[in-house]
Amino acid sequence: MRLHYLLLLPLLLSGCGDNTGQVGLGWFTLKDVVIRDFPDPLVPGVTCHIASVEANLSLADPSNSSIACRQTGQIYAEDIAKIDKSKSGELVFRQSKSILFKSLKVRRIFDESNQTLLYLSYSTKETEGSHKHSLSTVALWGTEAYQAQPTSTD
Repeated sequence: MRLHYLLLLPLLLSGCGDNTGQVGLGWFTLKDVVIRDFPDPLVPGVTCHIASVEANLSLADPSNSSIACRQTGQIYAEDIAKIDKSKSGELVFRQSKSILFKSLKVRRIFDESNQTLLYLSYSTKETEGSHKHSLSTVALWGTEAYQAQPTSTD
């Protein structure tokens, strides 16, 4: 009889955690779409939500994910001054997706010419011939951080 309880324990614990949302994918699967939220650590006026599939009792979760980022507070020029402005941006979120080498990462990249923050989520392991990825943007237009670009006078 105790064996039954041990088999049910992972199912009961799967509902625990810091998820914003969780949707089961059906009766005959142990996979759920899990939605996590995270504020950008250097730009606190931005919050991102990542949806990804997580499989209970599995050593590796699927690589697919999606991301949506929005302005949820004021964005200041001082926030933008602190971020990495290189073409590859900087890592702002990481979650392990398997016990061996696969993870979900989110990088913030600043598009200076369009005054936009780009958030790229991607899997670090190739799946079915491609690295799964998703992109979301947050425009600085209408925030204190927005800096109009000089217009050319050709």
